[in-house]
Amino acid sequence: MATKAVQKSKRKLRNRSKIRSVANGRPRLSVFRSSKNISAQIIDDAAGKTLVSASSLDKAAKGEFAKGADKAAASKVGKALAERALKAGIKDVVFDRGGYMFHGRIKALADAAREAGLNF
Repeated sequence: MATKAVQKSKRKLRNRSKIRSVANGRPRLSVFRSSKNISAQIIDDAAGKTLVSASSLDKAAKGEFAKGADKAAASKVGKALAERALKAGIKDVVFDRGGYMFHGRIKALADAAREAGLNF
């Protein structure tokens, strides 16, 4: 019987392998969720560099909400990430949810990023 950590890493690797096959050179929007905060970054896998990032721990966003671990914070992080990406000239990305299920905070972040102008 595999532990929860092993199961999560298998889900993450399975998701990443599918993303690589569909990416076609587009950067990857990767999401990290902890029990207290949420962060997202757009990564260029070819160069191995982070192009744009946003987090509930950013100085600009820290005072906006009481908790960094709710849907409101996730949607603000998604909106901030999309605005920074559009400024950097990035419109099309591939969404990488990692090992997380697509609901709750992950879905709120993705929906906010889509509404702010990112295509995925």
